[in-house]
Amino acid sequence: MFDEGTALLQAALNCSYLDAMLENAENIIDNNTVRVENGLPKEETVKKLQEIYRKLDLQHAKAEYVRQVVQLSFLKVIRKDAIQANHQMTPDTIGLIMAFLIEKITTVNKIKTVFDPAVGTANLLTTVINQLRANGDQQITGFGIDNDDAMLQVASVSVELQDLDVKLYHQDAVSALDIPQSDLVVSDLPIGYYPLDENTKNYQTRAKEGHSYVHHLLIEQAMNYLKPGAFGVFLVPSSLFQTKESQSFVKWIQSVAYLQGLINLPAELFANPNAQKSILLLQRQGGNSKQAVKVLLGEFPSFKDKNGFASFMNDVSRWVATNLQ
Repeated sequence: MFDEGTALLQAALNCSYLDAMLENAENIIDNNTVRVENGLPKEETVKKLQEIYRKLDLQHAKAEYVRQVVQLSFLKVIRKDAIQANHQMTPDTIGLIMAFLIEKITTVNKIKTVFDPAVGTANLLTTVINQLRANGDQQITGFGIDNDDAMLQVASVSVELQDLDVKLYHQDAVSALDIPQSDLVVSDLPIGYYPLDENTKNYQTRAKEGHSYVHHLLIEQAMNYLKPGAFGVFLVPSSLFQTKESQSFVKWIQSVAYLQGLINLPAELFANPNAQKSILLLQRQGGNSKQAVKVLLGEFPSFKDKNGFASFMNDVSRWVATNLQ
C-alpha cells in the first residue's frame, strides 16, 4: 500500500520515484494529510491517497515493521531511478548479524546512545536500535552523520515514521562533530579515498603520501566519539589489513583501542570475491576494557547452513565469556 501511494504520486507529480516516496512518507508523517501545490495532485488522486493512508495506519505499527516498509520502498527507488552503487543500503542479513554481535559483546541495557558516522538512509542504525530496544526496552538516542542530502532525506522520514529519537546531521563526518561521546558506534563504512587532504591534518591514520582511505579516517573519528570501554562495530573490506597503509593503521589502533575481532561475512554474499566484507570489533581503551587474550577471528558459515551458523554463534558466546567478561 505504501508503494501504491508512491506510484500514484510519481504519476501525478511527474517526478523521480525517490521524490514521490519522500512526499508519500511526509504526507503520512503529517497526519495523513496530502499536500497539494499548484493544483497537484488532483482531487481524485488525493482521495485515493487518503484511502490508502487510512488502511495503511503506519502510525500504530511497530518500528521494525515500518523500517522494513521504508527499506523495501527504497529498494524499488534504487531500481526505478537507477541509483548509484554507493547509495545502496546495508542488507538486513548483515544489519541483524551486527546487532546480534553487539548484543553478545555489550551490556545491552547500558546502551543509551548510538552513533553512525556514515548513516546513509539510517537502515543499519535503526536495525540495530530496534534490535537493542526489543531486548532491553530502553530509550536509545541515535546520532547519524552524512554529507549526502538525498540519503539523509530518506533517513529523516524513516526515523520519523519509526518514531525513533535519532538526530541527523548533514555534514562531512571527517570534520569536527557537535555530538556527545556515545555508548556504541555502528557503521557500514564507505570505501575509497578521501579527497580533501587539508581536512586530514590532525588524523593519525592519514596517508603519508596522496589521499587517505576514507574508512580509516572515519574509524579514527568514530573512536574519538566513543566513551572509554565502548565498542565500535564496523563493516569493512576483508582486505582491511592487507594494504600498504595497514601498518600505520594498526599502530594507531593500538594507541587508542583494542582490536577484539575481525569476522569475515560468508563469501557467497559477494559476487566479486574482492568485494568481500568483514565485521571489525574495536573497543576503546579505558573503563573496564582489556585486550582479549584471543582475538575473535573467523568466517561466518553459510547462512543456509542453520546448524553451522548456530554452532558459530555458540562459539562467539563462549569467546565473549572467556575473553570479555
